[in-house]
Amino acid sequence: MNFWGKLAVAASVAWISSTASALTDTTTRPGESLSALETVDASADARYVEHWIHEKGDDHGRPFVIVDKKAARIYVFGAGGTLVGASSTLLGQSRGDIPVPGAGQKNPTDLLPYERKTPAGRFESQPGRNLHGEPVVWVDYDTGIAIHRVRPGISQMQRTASLATEDPDNKRLSLGCVVVPENFFLSVVLPTLGHVHGTVYVLPEDEPVQAMFSEPRVDAVANARRVNVSAR
Repeated sequence: MNFWGKLAVAASVAWISSTASALTDTTTRPGESLSALETVDASADARYVEHWIHEKGDDHGRPFVIVDKKAARIYVFGAGGTLVGASSTLLGQSRGDIPVPGAGQKNPTDLLPYERKTPAGRFESQPGRNLHGEPVVWVDYDTGIAIHRVRPGISQMQRTASLATEDPDNKRLSLGCVVVPENFFLSVVLPTLGHVHGTVYVLPEDEPVQAMFSEPRVDAVANARRVNVSAR
């Protein structure tokens, strides 16, 4: 083989090697799972919990939700971990991760400011309805916490405007529920969680997320009673 032939072969080998290397670098390594949150705006905490769920198999193949309180964001996943949608969300007016004892038994309008919390933890969700007959997804039945749409009423305009802002501090307006835009609730939440049981992971804001999601935890609500109470 002459000089030019050897040079062509060498160039061909170099191209094949570099292409193979590039393909190897973009594939998922053994033991790693590709994050569905890589393509959206998500915090390190949210991505950590998504990885923890896959690593532990904690979703058991059911739909699940990650609520990032610090960022005021919600991520809805279908069965198998496919990201169905993400949105900003409204949360409880009072900061904190542990619900006030007895707050869930109060009429929502009677809640004191410090009782209006969105509790953190792992919850078994179930579809249901509020006192007005509207569909909701119960997160923690014992404390009356649900995922629901922005409801019509005197606060509708303010809540809708706050959802459209970037500052998470503008989204502490609910009595404890996870409130999402109406279109997001109807097109993402209801089709995914409105007919089946799922899991909702509400990330803490008072402790490191790793402290709460490190080992499989006991479900916060198991087989909650399916009765009508007022969502907040």
